[in-house]
Formats: sequence, structure tokens, C-alpha cells
Amino acid sequence: MAQALALGRRGLGRVWPNPAVGCVITKGGRVLGRGRTADGGRPHAETQALAMAGRAARGATAHVTLEPCAHHGRTPPCTEALIAAGVARVVVAAGDPDARVAGNGIAALRAAGVAVETGVLRARAEADLAGYLMNRRAGRPRVTLKLAASFDGRIATATGESRWITGPLARRAVHAMRARHDAVLVGAGTARADDPALTVRGLGPMPQPVRVVATRRLDLPEGRLVDTLDQAPLWLCHGREAPAARRAVWRDRGARLFDCAVDQRQIDPANMLRQLGAAGLTSVFCEGGGTLAAALLAAGLVDEIVGFTAGVALGAEGTPALGAMGLEALADAPRFDLVESRPIGPDLMHRWQVQRHSPA
Repeated sequence: MAQALALGRRGLGRVWPNPAVGCVITKGGRVLGRGRTADGGRPHAETQALAMAGRAARGATAHVTLEPCAHHGRTPPCTEALIAAGVARVVVAAGDPDARVAGNGIAALRAAGVAVETGVLRARAEADLAGYLMNRRAGRPRVTLKLAASFDGRIATATGESRWITGPLARRAVHAMRARHDAVLVGAGTARADDPALTVRGLGPMPQPVRVVATRRLDLPEGRLVDTLDQAPLWLCHGREAPAARRAVWRDRGARLFDCAVDQRQIDPANMLRQLGAAGLTSVFCEGGGTLAAALLAAGLVDEIVGFTAGVALGAEGTPALGAMGLEALADAPRFDLVESRPIGPDLMHRWQVQRHSPA
């Protein structure tokens, strides 16, 4: 199962709206076939592993990181493929909460006489599949917020200079993180100030994440985001007051538009994420700016924070990493648990996950 999990992780950021599943088929201590969900979501892991195993799959054991699908979509169910191949036993790490599966896959296998074992390395599988599970259970993608700041919490000097606070190794690590997410999200202020491409660079050819910009009035410069439309999709989440002329311009450029609710003159982050989830995204990597990051945190919509702290001080006149959150009591502040901390070149990377319990 550990090998199947490693295979599945290779599909993160590449297979949405489907889950990044891995499958390994064994018999007599030998690996006969292996596969992961293909880029774009099809073929599924099980069918690829079965194709590699061929006739030898009869009587074998299939180790699958997520409950095999039991419904007809663009392809037949994986349960049918496993049964037809004569697999004798299926070991499943995690159940699939999708209403079309949700135990039906396991039931179909058992009804056909296939032995099924569940829950093997489930915690590791659910961690790998956290974005897909969030989408199916809560109807939104899982959100990781990236903050790269000085050690006094500033992301730019008083004049707006921000390139580069962190070093090249940290920036390379950020590109690797982008590649493992379905989408990269920024606010309009960041898009205007930095004119970012938001693509994955320096890691070789690979599928690019969707670039998402939250822009209430669609008042964005037609810079690198447009210049790179042949490399990666561009989705714009705007308010209902966005001028029709601006909507037409961006549609003509090839962007996909989402008409979102507005709360206190900002894009409502919960409404935006629900729409992105309905569009198939399972994981979003938010790279700011401060106003959008604060809105997501205040709404309780950040599941993980990845911080990069540089050994530089910019002072109180610098731009803070987070905008105003309207907090009056410390007890109301969102809290996260530290899960990892390590140096990356001259910078410190620290990763935090949302606190699921009350502090002592």
C-alpha cells in the first residue's frame, strides 16, 4: 500500500476533478502491475495497473488508495474491471465519500466474491487525498496559504519593493508546491503590483495549475497573465458590479469568469471557493496578497499555512503579510498546529495545519 500511495502522490495537481489514486497489483510476493490516475483524470489507476498485469491479475491482490468507483461515467466502473480481471482480493486504504461510490464499490466487490480489506494506511491516504475529500464533503477545494515574509512579518518595503525577500531555494520550493495543487490563487492587488505569471517554472515540462485571480471589478493589467494563456488556464472571480465591457474583454482573451457574491466590498471567499469547488478544483494554493489572505483566514477557510521566513527586517512601515481581520480578542484568532519546520537555504520554511482542538 505504501507503494500505491507513492504512485498516487505523483498525480497531485494533475488529475482534478478526479482523485489522485495509486494501485499496485501483487501475487506471490511479486508486483504484477502498477498505475496511478493519469494526467487529466483518466484512465484510472486500477485500469492502468490491470492492463500492466494482464492475465496474471487473476487470483491476485489489488492494493488501492481509494475505494474503487462503482458508477458509470466517461469510463466503466473500476469495480467491474477488477471483477472481470478475476482479482481475488482488494485492499483499500480510504473510503470514497462521493455519493455515487460511498461504500457501493466495496459492496459490489464483495457481492462478486472478491475479498476486501479496508483501512490499511488510511490516515496517510486521507492526508494525500485531503483536497478531493474536502471537495466531496464540504463542496470546496482545500486551501493552502503561502506567506513569504521578513521575520517581522513584512512582505514589502514602504516603497513596495518585494523582489526578493526570500532566496532562490525557497522560491524553487514554492514552484514545486504550485505543481502539487490544482490552482494558484491571488488577489487583484497582487496581480496589479507584481504582474505575476503564476506558472510553474524551472521544474521541466508538466501540466500547469489553473491561475485564479479574485478581482471584484476585473480591473487587471493585461500583462503576463494574458501573455501566458497558451501555457495555463486563467480563471477570474469577479463581483456582480464588474463592467460588462471588462467581462467581454477578458472572455475574448480566453479567461473563464465566475460571478461571485461580494461582502463588504470584497469578493465573498466562501462563495468563491464553492464555485471553484463546483468547477472541479480540489486544492488551491493561495499566494496572497494580504487582503485576500486575511479574508480567507477570517472566514475559517484556510486549511494549511506554509510560511517562508527570511532573515531580514523591514520595519513597521513595510507592508504586512496580512490585512486587517477585525479581531478584538485573542480567543477569536484562527490557530494552527505546527507540523513541519526546516531550513531551505538561508530561509526557514514552517508548515501549519488548522487547529482542530482548543488550545490548552
